[in-house]
Amino acid sequence: MLPNTPMHHDSQAIYLDHAATTPVRPEVAAAMATCVIEDFGNPSSRHTWGRSARSRLEEARERVAASLGVSAATVHFTRGGTESDNLAVLGRARSVAAATGSAHVVTSSIEHPAVLEAAHQAVREGGTHTVVGFDQGAFDMDALRRVLRERPAVVSCMWVNNETGIVLPIPEIAAECRARGAPLHSDAVQAAGKMPLPAAGIPGDLLTVTGHKICGPKGTGALIVQNRHDLRPLHFGGGQEGGLRPGTEDVAGAVGLAVALELAVAETSTESARLTTLREEIETGLVNSVPGLRVNGRGLPRAPHILSLSIQGADSDTLLAALDTCGIAASGGSACASGSSAMSPSLAVLGFDAASAALRLSFGRLNSRDQVGRIVAAVTSAVERTRALVVS
Repeated sequence: MLPNTPMHHDSQAIYLDHAATTPVRPEVAAAMATCVIEDFGNPSSRHTWGRSARSRLEEARERVAASLGVSAATVHFTRGGTESDNLAVLGRARSVAAATGSAHVVTSSIEHPAVLEAAHQAVREGGTHTVVGFDQGAFDMDALRRVLRERPAVVSCMWVNNETGIVLPIPEIAAECRARGAPLHSDAVQAAGKMPLPAAGIPGDLLTVTGHKICGPKGTGALIVQNRHDLRPLHFGGGQEGGLRPGTEDVAGAVGLAVALELAVAETSTESARLTTLREEIETGLVNSVPGLRVNGRGLPRAPHILSLSIQGADSDTLLAALDTCGIAASGGSACASGSSAMSPSLAVLGFDAASAALRLSFGRLNSRDQVGRIVAAVTSAVERTRALVVS
């Protein structure tokens, strides 16, 4: 049995939805349990229990910082990726709007809803929002350069797209933003601990990470604020986290995030190579077995753990149900956008045919090469059954 395989599931079941969430590693659970039992004090209290909890919290902050190659003072704990994205985009927009009367937010067209909806809220509050698109799957750097002349309040471009796995050129985007004095935020939820980060350190000013995508706890995250451009907090009532995230800190959650990130970053080189091989073998098998199947983003830089497919003559919901009945957990795209019938912008930039089924297979610790044959066979069979239902 693979590590962390849920005992209550069929032992033949295969989890292919690591981009949605991941199982908590035993090391993470153990560290959190110790913290919950031994360090229950409020980190803001001055007594022994409070000081002990504060020590645990600051150690977690230092470990997150060391894993990302930043200083501990830049790490601000939040309750997850969505909150971090909101704080970066809307917090920056509100700060600029308070000083100038309006804020201009720039995003790519394929951002997570946590970024796009924050930008939309900035517009509702009197700001403007410019979307930078793609050309044949490549980020439009010329369009970015043009909009940077307007000196936006913040630019937000995700590192790895959560639906398709395509990788944006964040170091190049950061260089352009730096040259124009525009703060860059990047949602690195699908990048940190999944693929090697630049040796020169994290580019840009603001970076989002979360725990549950890297075998850590849900409801944990951090916003890295490298260059302290003014941000307005989203919540009010205390001075915790440098005044950016008031409220009693979740010490156990911070410890869990720190341990998960530390382990993931230490294993990034070997794990990214392993998952790339796994993805490529499954991709090749499916291309050879399923007529009318297209690999979204093929030929573009892609993260190792996400395989996005378009399948002609099939329905996404029916296909996912067919896969689930044979023990395969997968997704039609982003789990955060489930229930939406609108065309995904992330798929649209890759020329996705709206009449096709979208299928995202995402890999991680629960997957191994000995599953490749079963995955290919199960997906092939599910597609055949789904197509037969569409025809009938």
